[in-house]
Amino acid sequence: MKIYIAGPMTGLPELNFPAFHAAAALFRSMGYEVVSPAELVPEPGTPWLECMRIDIAALIHCDAICMLPGWEKSKGARLENAIAEGLGMRVLLPVRNGFETPLPMTREDA
Repeated sequence: MKIYIAGPMTGLPELNFPAFHAAAALFRSMGYEVVSPAELVPEPGTPWLECMRIDIAALIHCDAICMLPGWEKSKGARLENAIAEGLGMRVLLPVRNGFETPLPMTREDA
């Protein structure tokens, strides 16, 4: 299973990269493949539209999306969430001490 990480970046310290990296590390430690915008577009000066084009192109190849805290206030994360829901992806929301658990991996996911 491939999980896309979505959340707020614009206006946050370090573009919120630490939160993206922490979520990516958590899911990778559980054996999932992860796609993180913080790794796709690591250059802070990249224009928003260019970032979204790169991120959305990667998102559509994922099986689930993990929404970081504060995603509701982010124009980009709301767009990513709408696309993921429209494509029928599993949406993982923040819960106390982590995130909802992804679907169990199958042999095809490994």
